[in-house]
Order: sequence, then C-alpha cells, then structure tokens
Amino acid sequence: MKAPGKHLNLRLLEVFTTVVRYQGYARAQHELNLTVSAISNYMNELETRLGYVLCQRGRSGFALTPKGEQFLQHSLRLLSEIAQFERESGALKGDMGGNFRLGVLDATANDPDLALPELIGRFNEQFPAVHLNLLIRSPHDLLMGIQDNRLDLAVGAFPFRVSNVIELALYHEQHWLYCSDQHPLFGQSKLDLLQVTQHGFVTRSYWSPTDLGAKGFKHSTATVDNMEAQLMLILSGKYVGYLPEHYARPWLEEGRLRVIMPGEFGYQAPFSAIFRRGRSQEPFIRTMRDMLKMKMLSRKRLRDAQR
Repeated sequence: MKAPGKHLNLRLLEVFTTVVRYQGYARAQHELNLTVSAISNYMNELETRLGYVLCQRGRSGFALTPKGEQFLQHSLRLLSEIAQFERESGALKGDMGGNFRLGVLDATANDPDLALPELIGRFNEQFPAVHLNLLIRSPHDLLMGIQDNRLDLAVGAFPFRVSNVIELALYHEQHWLYCSDQHPLFGQSKLDLLQVTQHGFVTRSYWSPTDLGAKGFKHSTATVDNMEAQLMLILSGKYVGYLPEHYARPWLEEGRLRVIMPGEFGYQAPFSAIFRRGRSQEPFIRTMRDMLKMKMLSRKRLRDAQR
C-alpha cells in the first residue's frame, strides 16, 4: 500500500484503526478525543475517498466488511512502519530527542513497589529532550497498545500473553476486599462468606465471569473501569469491592475503610513490564526496562536484609 497522499491522510487511518479496536464509534470517543458525529464524519470521508464501505453498523453491532478487514491490515502495517521510521529518525539526533509512550494501570502513583514518579524523574534526567506521553489504560488496552506500537512500554497486570510481546516480571500487588464506614458490614465483629457475598459487589469491566468467581463472587451489582470509580462506590456504603492495598491505605488509616475477612478474600496481581518483541534494544525502552530491573533488585535486597 502506498503512503497516504493528498487524497488520504494519516489521521483518517488513525481514526479508522481506533474505531476497529474499540468496536464502535461511541467506545472510541475517549481515545480519539472526538465526538461520535466527528468520528462519523472522518469515517465517511475515508470511505468516500476509498470508494468502498469499510464497516457495518446497526442493531447487530459493529463489523468490518471483507474489504474493511483487508484495509485494516494495510493500515496497521503502514502506521507501524511510520512509527518505526519516527523512532529511527529520532535516534539519529545527537540530543536523543523523540517521543516515549509509557502506559500504566491506574492507581499506581503511590505504589511503593513500582515507585513510578521516581523512575520517570530519573528517565527525564537521562533524556531531557524526550517528550513523554504517559497514558492510563486498562490491562487489555495496554496489551493492544504494545502489539500495534501505539505504546512503547507498559506496566500492569495482564490477563493473557501473546507471542509478539516480551514480558518482564516485576512484583505482585496485594488486593483486599473492602467496605466503608457507611456499610452495614463495617461494625460487625463476626462475618461469614454467605453474609459478605449477599451484599452489592463492584466488578471491573475487564474481569471475565471466571475472574469474578475467582474473587469469591457469583455476580456483581456495579461495574467500573478504574480504581478511583471503584473507591467511590465502596465509600458510598452500598458496595464492597477490591482495591490495591497501597491505594486503600490512606482511607484505611483514617478509619474510612475496613478489610473484610482477609483470610478468605484477597488476591495478588502479578505486575509486569511489557514491550513488543524486536524493540528491546531501542534506547528509551532499554533504559526504562533496566531501571525497572534495578528497582526490583533493590527491593529484593531490602526485603532479604529485613528477614
């Protein structure tokens, strides 16, 4: 496929591939920072310039046409090649300028095991001319971002592995089940499993039914896509839900939250750093990867010394 000329521009391809990734116009709004009508205009312009229909929208949902499937592969390949060109061009600059796109899960700012603010500070000192783009995304979006080169490196807990992504194991993040001081369970001294699971439970949009069952619940009564929303619902006193231990600590110390039956409810999320295979030696990725490795090594040494 030829590079887009005057009749086709990269923005149209970016809108198209994002719409496909989110399987619809409405779901792609946040990523593109566009209204549904604006996205529709972009898609109409693209299809008009191409001369064929790329996708079907209707009651049956979003679906690509056969030509749309083929055009998607051409678009992804071209956008990936352009991103690679920009990285290689930036590497030729003596000041090591360019862009570094780092993706992380939400609620990591106060995670002492990761210490992301410290790592970002050190990275900036080493590469002051680099423009850092820090993106907060769900585990699935982080993984997809690495696969199609929209992200250079990502840190989080990922539900599955893919062949073209390298994973560097970091640490385990502890999660407990919490209720607030406004919840009926807060002041009760003795609790049992049946009693707890009968109350409203907050699930996460990226949890499958199997994930939900593994957390001790058969159904949920509310859904969120980030930790701040989960904390809000828990603090309302109408729901119980899981939070990272480090994230919940300030509210726990204030007496606003209570850990519910830690012997029965709780899990550890395995955190990793991921990047696309074949890119491990790129300067920005290699530097951040090595910083994460050193952080984990220092953490292990400290833990061993405290034993």
